[in-house]
Amino acid sequence: MRVLVTGHEGYLGSVLVPRLTAAGHEVIGLDTGWFADCVVGPVPDPVPTLRVDVRDVTAEHLAEVAPDAVMHLAALCNDPLGDLNPDLTYDVNHRSTIRLARAAKQSGASRFLFASSCSLYGAGTDDSPLDENAGFAPVTPYGESKIRSEQDLRPLADDDFSPVFLRNATAYGFSPRLRGDLVVNDLVGNALLTGEVRLRSNGMAWRPLVHADDIALAFQALLEAPRDTVHARAFNVGDSAGNYLIRDVAEAVRDVVGGTVTFAEGAGADARNYRVTCDLIAREVPAFRPRWTLHSGIEQLAEAYQRYDLQLADLMGERHQRLKRINALTEQGRIDADLRWTEKD
Repeated sequence: MRVLVTGHEGYLGSVLVPRLTAAGHEVIGLDTGWFADCVVGPVPDPVPTLRVDVRDVTAEHLAEVAPDAVMHLAALCNDPLGDLNPDLTYDVNHRSTIRLARAAKQSGASRFLFASSCSLYGAGTDDSPLDENAGFAPVTPYGESKIRSEQDLRPLADDDFSPVFLRNATAYGFSPRLRGDLVVNDLVGNALLTGEVRLRSNGMAWRPLVHADDIALAFQALLEAPRDTVHARAFNVGDSAGNYLIRDVAEAVRDVVGGTVTFAEGAGADARNYRVTCDLIAREVPAFRPRWTLHSGIEQLAEAYQRYDLQLADLMGERHQRLKRINALTEQGRIDADLRWTEKD
Protein backbone atom coordinates (compact mmCIF):
# COMPACT_ATOMS: atom_id res chain seq x y z
CA MET A 1 0.00 0.00 0.00
CA ARG A 2 1.20 3.53 -0.74
CA VAL A 3 1.17 5.47 2.55
CA LEU A 4 1.83 9.14 3.25
CA VAL A 5 3.17 9.70 6.78
CA THR A 6 3.14 13.28 8.04
CA GLY A 7 5.64 14.15 10.74
CA HIS A 8 7.75 11.19 9.65
CA GLU A 9 10.91 12.85 11.02
CA GLY A 10 9.49 13.14 14.51
CA TYR A 11 9.72 10.88 17.54
CA LEU A 12 6.97 8.44 16.50
CA GLY A 13 7.43 8.81 12.76
CA SER A 14 11.06 7.68 13.02
CA VAL A 15 9.84 4.40 14.55
CA LEU A 16 6.76 4.00 12.36
CA VAL A 17 8.35 4.42 8.92
CA PRO A 18 10.85 1.53 9.25
CA ARG A 19 8.02 -0.74 10.44
CA LEU A 20 5.86 0.14 7.45
CA THR A 21 8.65 -0.31 4.92
CA ALA A 22 9.62 -3.64 6.49
CA ALA A 23 6.00 -4.75 6.05
CA GLY A 24 6.20 -3.98 2.33
CA HIS A 25 4.37 -0.68 2.23
CA GLU A 26 5.59 2.17 0.05
CA VAL A 27 6.11 5.20 2.30
CA ILE A 28 6.25 8.87 1.40
CA GLY A 29 7.06 11.34 4.15
CA LEU A 30 5.81 14.87 4.72
CA ASP A 31 7.66 17.00 7.23
CA THR A 32 8.71 20.61 7.68
CA GLY A 33 12.05 19.48 9.06
CA TRP A 34 12.17 21.06 12.53
CA PHE A 35 13.68 17.90 14.02
CA ALA A 36 15.30 16.35 10.95
CA ASP A 37 18.84 16.61 12.36
CA CYS A 38 17.93 15.81 15.98
CA VAL A 39 19.21 12.25 15.71
CA VAL A 40 20.82 9.98 18.27
CA GLY A 41 22.42 6.83 16.92
CA PRO A 42 22.25 5.83 13.24
CA VAL A 43 20.31 8.15 10.94
CA PRO A 44 17.07 6.47 9.82
CA ASP A 45 16.97 5.36 6.20
CA PRO A 46 15.44 8.17 4.11
CA VAL A 47 12.17 7.90 2.23
CA PRO A 48 10.84 10.19 -0.51
CA THR A 49 9.80 13.37 1.28
CA LEU A 50 7.52 16.33 0.68
CA ARG A 51 9.36 19.14 2.47
CA VAL A 52 6.32 21.25 3.29
CA ASP A 53 4.66 22.71 6.37
CA VAL A 54 1.49 20.77 7.15
CA ARG A 55 -0.35 24.10 7.24
CA ASP A 56 0.46 24.58 3.56
CA VAL A 57 -0.51 21.17 2.20
CA THR A 58 -2.84 21.35 -0.80
CA ALA A 59 -4.84 18.88 -2.85
CA GLU A 60 -2.13 19.24 -5.49
CA HIS A 61 0.50 17.94 -3.05
CA LEU A 62 -1.62 14.89 -2.34
CA ALA A 63 -2.44 14.34 -6.00
CA GLU A 64 1.28 14.35 -6.71
CA VAL A 65 1.94 11.35 -4.47
CA ALA A 66 -1.52 9.69 -4.74
CA PRO A 67 -1.50 7.82 -1.42
CA ASP A 68 -3.84 4.94 -0.67
CA ALA A 69 -3.76 6.00 2.98
CA VAL A 70 -2.55 8.88 5.11
CA MET A 71 -1.09 8.55 8.61
CA HIS A 72 -1.22 11.97 10.19
CA LEU A 73 1.29 12.41 13.03
CA ALA A 74 2.48 15.99 12.44
CA ALA A 75 1.52 18.25 15.36
CA LEU A 76 2.76 20.57 18.07
CA CYS A 77 3.12 17.57 20.25
CA ASN A 78 3.55 18.29 23.92
CA ASP A 79 1.75 20.45 26.43
CA PRO A 80 4.40 23.16 27.09
CA LEU A 81 4.91 23.54 23.35
CA GLY A 82 1.15 23.71 22.80
CA ASP A 83 0.84 26.34 25.52
CA LEU A 84 3.44 28.51 23.79
CA ASN A 85 0.73 29.92 21.53
CA PRO A 86 -2.68 28.21 21.78
CA ASP A 87 -3.92 29.61 18.47
CA LEU A 88 -0.87 28.20 16.69
CA THR A 89 -1.65 24.87 18.35
CA TYR A 90 -5.18 24.94 16.97
CA ASP A 91 -3.92 26.00 13.54
CA VAL A 92 -1.29 23.26 13.29
CA ASN A 93 -3.09 20.50 15.18
CA HIS A 94 -6.73 21.11 14.25
CA ARG A 95 -7.32 23.29 11.22
CA SER A 96 -4.41 21.80 9.28
CA THR A 97 -5.65 18.30 10.07
CA ILE A 98 -9.01 19.00 8.48
CA ARG A 99 -7.46 20.62 5.41
CA LEU A 100 -5.14 17.66 5.02
CA ALA A 101 -7.98 15.17 5.36
CA ARG A 102 -10.05 16.96 2.73
CA ALA A 103 -7.06 16.98 0.39
CA ALA A 104 -6.48 13.28 1.07
CA LYS A 105 -10.10 12.48 0.34
CA GLN A 106 -9.99 14.49 -2.89
CA SER A 107 -6.82 12.66 -3.96
CA GLY A 108 -8.50 9.28 -3.56
CA ALA A 109 -6.99 8.11 -0.28
CA SER A 110 -9.37 5.64 1.32
CA ARG A 111 -8.08 5.64 4.90
CA PHE A 112 -6.95 8.49 7.15
CA LEU A 113 -5.32 7.39 10.39
CA PHE A 114 -5.16 10.27 12.84
CA ALA A 115 -2.75 10.37 15.77
CA SER A 116 -5.14 11.52 18.45
CA SER A 117 -4.33 11.23 22.14
CA CYS A 118 -5.64 10.08 25.48
CA SER A 119 -4.85 13.66 26.55
CA LEU A 120 -8.38 14.53 25.44
CA TYR A 121 -9.64 12.71 28.55
CA GLY A 122 -7.57 15.15 30.59
CA ALA A 123 -8.69 15.12 34.17
CA GLY A 124 -10.55 11.98 35.21
CA THR A 125 -13.20 12.40 37.87
CA ASP A 126 -12.09 9.20 39.65
CA ASP A 127 -9.78 6.22 39.15
CA SER A 128 -12.15 4.34 36.84
CA PRO A 129 -10.55 3.36 33.51
CA LEU A 130 -12.03 5.35 30.63
CA ASP A 131 -13.19 3.73 27.41
CA GLU A 132 -13.74 5.38 24.04
CA ASN A 133 -17.23 6.54 25.04
CA ALA A 134 -16.03 8.50 28.07
CA GLY A 135 -16.47 12.24 28.25
CA PHE A 136 -13.67 14.65 27.48
CA ALA A 137 -12.03 16.91 30.06
CA PRO A 138 -8.92 18.39 28.40
CA VAL A 139 -6.64 20.55 30.50
CA THR A 140 -4.39 21.84 27.68
CA PRO A 141 -4.76 23.31 24.17
CA TYR A 142 -3.08 20.14 22.90
CA GLY A 143 -5.84 17.94 24.31
CA GLU A 144 -8.54 20.31 23.08
CA SER A 145 -7.02 20.33 19.58
CA LYS A 146 -7.37 16.56 19.38
CA ILE A 147 -11.06 16.75 20.34
CA ARG A 148 -11.77 19.39 17.70
CA SER A 149 -9.94 17.36 15.07
CA GLU A 150 -11.87 14.17 15.80
CA GLN A 151 -15.16 16.07 15.76
CA ASP A 152 -14.48 17.69 12.40
CA LEU A 153 -13.03 14.57 10.78
CA ARG A 154 -16.12 12.47 11.44
CA PRO A 155 -18.37 14.27 8.91
CA LEU A 156 -15.83 13.46 6.16
CA ALA A 157 -16.44 9.73 6.57
CA ASP A 158 -18.33 8.06 3.73
CA ASP A 159 -18.27 4.91 1.64
CA ASP A 160 -14.92 5.86 0.10
CA PHE A 161 -13.11 7.57 2.99
CA SER A 162 -12.50 6.14 6.45
CA PRO A 163 -11.02 8.30 9.19
CA VAL A 164 -9.65 6.31 12.13
CA PHE A 165 -8.69 7.85 15.48
CA LEU A 166 -5.76 6.43 17.43
CA ARG A 167 -6.01 7.81 20.95
CA ASN A 168 -2.46 7.05 21.96
CA ALA A 169 -1.50 6.67 25.59
CA THR A 170 1.57 8.57 26.81
CA ALA A 171 4.47 7.38 24.68
CA TYR A 172 7.89 6.27 25.86
CA GLY A 173 10.78 4.24 24.50
CA PHE A 174 13.79 4.77 22.30
CA SER A 175 13.54 6.47 18.91
CA PRO A 176 16.30 7.73 16.61
CA ARG A 177 14.71 11.15 17.12
CA LEU A 178 14.43 10.89 20.86
CA ARG A 179 12.16 12.99 23.02
CA GLY A 180 13.65 13.64 26.42
CA ASP A 181 10.53 15.50 27.55
CA LEU A 182 8.42 12.34 27.88
CA VAL A 183 8.07 11.15 31.44
CA VAL A 184 9.63 7.67 31.21
CA ASN A 185 12.40 8.79 28.87
CA ASP A 186 13.19 11.66 31.25
CA LEU A 187 13.18 9.54 34.40
CA VAL A 188 15.44 6.89 32.87
CA GLY A 189 17.89 9.49 31.59
CA ASN A 190 18.15 11.28 34.90
CA ALA A 191 18.50 8.03 36.83
CA LEU A 192 21.30 6.86 34.56
CA LEU A 193 23.12 10.16 34.20
CA THR A 194 22.64 11.82 37.60
CA GLY A 195 21.73 9.00 39.98
CA GLU A 196 18.42 10.73 40.72
CA VAL A 197 15.02 9.52 39.49
CA ARG A 198 13.72 13.06 39.56
CA LEU A 199 9.95 13.52 39.64
CA ARG A 200 8.68 16.83 38.26
CA SER A 201 5.28 16.42 39.97
CA ASN A 202 4.15 14.82 43.20
CA GLY A 203 3.83 11.56 41.30
CA MET A 204 0.23 10.88 42.34
CA ALA A 205 -1.39 11.28 38.91
CA TRP A 206 -2.47 8.25 36.89
CA ARG A 207 -1.20 7.96 33.33
CA PRO A 208 -1.58 5.26 30.67
CA LEU A 209 1.74 4.42 29.01
CA VAL A 210 2.57 2.81 25.66
CA HIS A 211 5.88 2.13 23.94
CA ALA A 212 6.56 4.03 20.71
CA ASP A 213 7.03 0.76 18.84
CA ASP A 214 3.62 -0.45 20.01
CA ILE A 215 2.05 2.76 18.70
CA ALA A 216 3.72 2.03 15.36
CA LEU A 217 2.35 -1.51 15.50
CA ALA A 218 -1.15 -0.12 16.12
CA PHE A 219 -0.89 2.14 13.08
CA GLN A 220 0.12 -0.80 10.93
CA ALA A 221 -2.63 -3.03 12.32
CA LEU A 222 -5.32 -0.39 11.80
CA LEU A 223 -4.05 0.32 8.29
CA GLU A 224 -4.32 -3.35 7.36
CA ALA A 225 -7.56 -4.11 9.25
CA PRO A 226 -10.86 -4.60 7.37
CA ARG A 227 -12.63 -1.33 6.63
CA ASP A 228 -15.75 -2.22 8.59
CA THR A 229 -13.64 -2.81 11.70
CA VAL A 230 -12.11 0.66 11.79
CA HIS A 231 -14.37 2.99 9.80
CA ALA A 232 -14.87 6.29 11.69
CA ARG A 233 -13.95 4.66 15.00
CA ALA A 234 -11.72 5.73 17.88
CA PHE A 235 -9.38 3.32 19.64
CA ASN A 236 -7.46 3.84 22.85
CA VAL A 237 -3.96 2.63 21.96
CA GLY A 238 -2.04 0.89 24.70
CA ASP A 239 -2.61 -1.93 27.14
CA SER A 240 -5.32 -1.94 29.79
CA ALA A 241 -2.67 -3.17 32.22
CA GLY A 242 -0.43 -0.22 31.35
CA ASN A 243 -1.91 2.42 33.68
CA TYR A 244 0.51 3.68 36.32
CA LEU A 245 0.84 6.23 39.05
CA ILE A 246 3.82 8.34 38.02
CA ARG A 247 5.38 7.63 41.42
CA ASP A 248 5.23 3.91 40.63
CA VAL A 249 6.93 4.57 37.28
CA ALA A 250 9.75 6.31 39.14
CA GLU A 251 10.12 3.33 41.46
CA ALA A 252 10.22 0.96 38.46
CA VAL A 253 13.01 3.08 36.95
CA ARG A 254 14.88 2.99 40.27
CA ASP A 255 14.54 -0.80 40.43
CA VAL A 256 15.88 -1.30 36.89
CA VAL A 257 18.44 1.49 36.53
CA GLY A 258 19.27 2.41 40.13
CA GLY A 259 19.33 5.80 41.79
CA THR A 260 17.26 7.59 44.37
CA VAL A 261 13.74 8.89 43.80
CA THR A 262 13.71 12.66 44.35
CA PHE A 263 11.37 15.55 43.63
CA ALA A 264 12.24 18.58 41.52
CA GLU A 265 11.86 21.97 43.15
CA GLY A 266 8.22 23.07 43.07
CA ALA A 267 6.93 19.59 42.20
CA GLY A 268 3.18 19.65 42.72
CA ALA A 269 -0.01 17.96 41.56
CA ASP A 270 -0.47 17.25 37.85
CA ALA A 271 -3.91 18.19 36.52
CA ARG A 272 -3.63 15.43 33.90
CA ASN A 273 -4.88 12.42 35.78
CA TYR A 274 -6.64 9.54 34.05
CA ARG A 275 -6.64 5.81 33.39
CA VAL A 276 -7.90 4.18 30.21
CA THR A 277 -9.02 0.78 29.04
CA CYS A 278 -7.70 -0.53 25.74
CA ASP A 279 -10.07 -3.50 25.56
CA LEU A 280 -11.70 -2.30 22.32
CA ILE A 281 -8.58 -2.49 20.16
CA ALA A 282 -7.59 -5.76 21.84
CA ARG A 283 -10.97 -7.25 20.94
CA GLU A 284 -11.51 -5.78 17.47
CA VAL A 285 -7.95 -5.73 16.05
CA PRO A 286 -6.21 -9.01 16.89
CA ALA A 287 -3.12 -8.02 14.88
CA PHE A 288 -2.37 -5.47 17.61
CA ARG A 289 -0.89 -6.97 20.73
CA PRO A 290 1.47 -4.72 22.70
CA ARG A 291 4.94 -6.24 22.80
CA TRP A 292 6.58 -3.99 25.37
CA THR A 293 6.19 -3.77 29.12
CA LEU A 294 7.26 -0.80 31.21
CA HIS A 295 10.14 -2.92 32.56
CA SER A 296 11.45 -3.93 29.13
CA GLY A 297 11.02 -0.39 27.85
CA ILE A 298 13.07 1.03 30.72
CA GLU A 299 15.78 -1.55 29.97
CA GLN A 300 15.74 -0.59 26.27
CA LEU A 301 16.13 3.11 27.04
CA ALA A 302 18.96 2.61 29.49
CA GLU A 303 20.83 0.34 27.07
CA ALA A 304 20.39 2.79 24.17
CA TYR A 305 21.46 5.80 26.22
CA GLN A 306 24.64 3.96 27.18
CA ARG A 307 25.30 2.56 23.71
CA TYR A 308 25.11 5.99 22.11
CA ASP A 309 26.88 7.72 25.02
CA LEU A 310 23.99 10.12 25.57
CA GLN A 311 24.98 12.91 27.95
CA LEU A 312 22.69 14.85 30.29
CA ALA A 313 23.27 18.01 28.28
CA ASP A 314 22.01 16.17 25.20
CA LEU A 315 18.94 14.74 26.91
CA MET A 316 17.97 18.08 28.45
CA GLY A 317 19.13 20.24 25.55
CA GLU A 318 17.40 21.56 22.47
CA ARG A 319 18.01 18.46 20.34
CA HIS A 320 15.75 16.27 22.48
CA GLN A 321 13.44 18.77 24.22
CA ARG A 322 10.72 19.93 21.85
CA LEU A 323 10.03 23.35 23.39
CA LYS A 324 13.74 24.11 23.69
CA ARG A 325 14.24 23.15 20.04
CA ILE A 326 11.52 25.52 18.86
CA ASN A 327 12.84 28.32 21.08
CA ALA A 328 16.38 27.75 19.77
CA LEU A 329 15.27 27.88 16.13
CA THR A 330 13.36 31.09 16.89
CA GLU A 331 16.28 32.72 18.70
CA GLN A 332 18.58 31.81 15.82
CA GLY A 333 16.19 33.49 13.39
CA ARG A 334 15.66 30.25 11.52
CA ILE A 335 11.91 30.22 12.17
CA ASP A 336 9.63 33.17 12.80
CA ALA A 337 6.98 33.83 15.45
CA ASP A 338 4.51 31.72 13.46
CA LEU A 339 6.97 28.82 13.49
CA ARG A 340 7.65 29.08 9.77
CA TRP A 341 11.11 28.77 8.28
CA THR A 342 12.66 32.09 7.37
CA GLU A 343 14.07 32.73 3.90
CA LYS A 344 17.62 31.78 4.95
CA ASP A 345 16.39 28.20 5.47
